[in-house]
Amino acid sequence: MKSISISRRKFAQLLTVGAAGAVARPALTLARAAATAPSATTPTVVRLSSNENPYGPSVKALKAMTDSFNLAWRYPEEHADLLIESLAKINGVGRDQILLGDGSSEILKLCAETFTGSTANGQNGSGPSPRGNLVVGDPTFEAILQHAAVNGAEVVKVPLTGNSFSHDLPKMAAAAREGLIYICNPNNPTASITSKNELRDFITKTPSQTMILVDEAYFHYADSSDYESVIPLIKDHPNLIVARTFSKVYGMAGLRCGYCVAQKETIERMRPHQSWDSVNIMALAAAIASLDDPEQVANGRRLNGETKAFLASELGELGYKSIPSQANFVMIDVKRPVVPLIQAFKQRNVQVGRLFPALPNHLRLTIGKKAEMEAFLSAFRQVTA
Repeated sequence: MKSISISRRKFAQLLTVGAAGAVARPALTLARAAATAPSATTPTVVRLSSNENPYGPSVKALKAMTDSFNLAWRYPEEHADLLIESLAKINGVGRDQILLGDGSSEILKLCAETFTGSTANGQNGSGPSPRGNLVVGDPTFEAILQHAAVNGAEVVKVPLTGNSFSHDLPKMAAAAREGLIYICNPNNPTASITSKNELRDFITKTPSQTMILVDEAYFHYADSSDYESVIPLIKDHPNLIVARTFSKVYGMAGLRCGYCVAQKETIERMRPHQSWDSVNIMALAAAIASLDDPEQVANGRRLNGETKAFLASELGELGYKSIPSQANFVMIDVKRPVVPLIQAFKQRNVQVGRLFPALPNHLRLTIGKKAEMEAFLSAFRQVTA
């Protein structure tokens, strides 16, 4: 993704206005967090369970966050407009084709509420009116399944293909009843991809009354020649939605900022289900600054790739393999039920991924810093001995 610098003057002006309110008040900076840091006697927990970016936000994003403290009294509409403007230019779409979310998780929730389950009232108030089911791969990221179930939708799980752990698109298409098909690509928890040719063909052939949500949360980490974003296909497919997030390579999981790209009419169908101003001003400021940092994505990809290769080599020497990963986590075949191992790691202050019932002998592990992976490997040797 290329760096941009549009509206930087306007962005700086917004922060300057807020700075005026800081007069006669103590300086508020991220450095104050050090005062509440754990003491040296607190056990160190190695957290490799949530696919977070251990290197955190860019320096530019951190500064923008600090500056935005002085704008906490403002509603975030102006910053939201600036981020939408930036994202529209980066993705080559109109401003009215972008919808921001409180992380991409909110985008998934909005899609479930808009396109699955039943409406509150049918025609002429005659009772519930069906909107369709949700079709997903199995295993995949579970949040949208929960949202659809709460919405009264039937959820259909289609097992991933046996060899490549890709989405079985023909079977997913056959299971769809209008509603929504969810494709996480690269997929969580397997870190595998569905090939660009298969996905493009599937999108082209899917009937327009069935919506397709492609979750590209891990897009920036994928480097396979068989992978590509499907955002360019949106112009020809009104039933296609693509979700993105700042939680992964941009290191902003705790701030909650994401978005989706779709045709204008699709965005307008989703918007009424969303709370006003759901993305906070600090997250918006950090996201805007992140897009203007050309090093953030490149460094994140490089560091992730180096550490992932180190982990694969060490696991290989121990006789263990992983599903080929196109993300910032791996799915390790531990050759035994994973639940006892998860608990054994926890006892050693190492947090690993949760159980995914479709793959009961696989352990999902976030790629952390090299020292964290060494701590994991030390515990892994103990629990698998």
